[in-house]
Amino acid sequence: MTQTAIKICGITQAETLDLCAEIGVAMVGFVFFPASPRHLEDDQALLLARNCPPSLERVVLLVDPTDADIERALATVSPHRLQLHGHETPERVAFIQNQFHIPVIKALSIRDPDDIHASQAYHTAADWLLFDAPAGDSTPPGGNGKSFDWSALSAYDGRIPWMLSGGLTPENVGSALAQTRARMVDVSSGVESERGIKDPLKIAAFCSAVQKVDGRA
Repeated sequence: MTQTAIKICGITQAETLDLCAEIGVAMVGFVFFPASPRHLEDDQALLLARNCPPSLERVVLLVDPTDADIERALATVSPHRLQLHGHETPERVAFIQNQFHIPVIKALSIRDPDDIHASQAYHTAADWLLFDAPAGDSTPPGGNGKSFDWSALSAYDGRIPWMLSGGLTPENVGSALAQTRARMVDVSSGVESERGIKDPLKIAAFCSAVQKVDGRA
């Protein structure tokens, strides 16, 4: 059985990185967005990147970044991927990938199957898609603990890889995987003790729930 990959986003503490490496997390996300409680200043991000175990892929999350924003994030974290979580057009995503020679995850808000169909515009621009819940009135575009109607994902044609995000927790990720058959899940607020602070027990429980679906636990 194929193993479901796990991404833990919004890392703010080095000990969280160590735990993620120990329990088999694939990717970790560093947030560069001042409105987020998980935002990292450059010195924080640099320290975390230097202490990141080599088994973890570093992902930098940016929202409608300028080229200068991207250059600073690349210089600070040296990420394996960028995650664009704003209103970036397919043209902008393609430009960023070609200009900076780095794989791009494009996050998209999903309300219904029409949004899934609209995601096709990014199929030749991004390497991955991340399907998330709409932010609503919340300022941060992600990490708000909201989910969406997972049945909408049945409209996806599977042309490029995608990951599931939005309101996932240790309690519901098993159901989410059973319904969507996602091959990667992304979690942030669902494994926190308070906004911006990851809870080791919740991370472990989340990973255990995913592994149970895979038949590994």
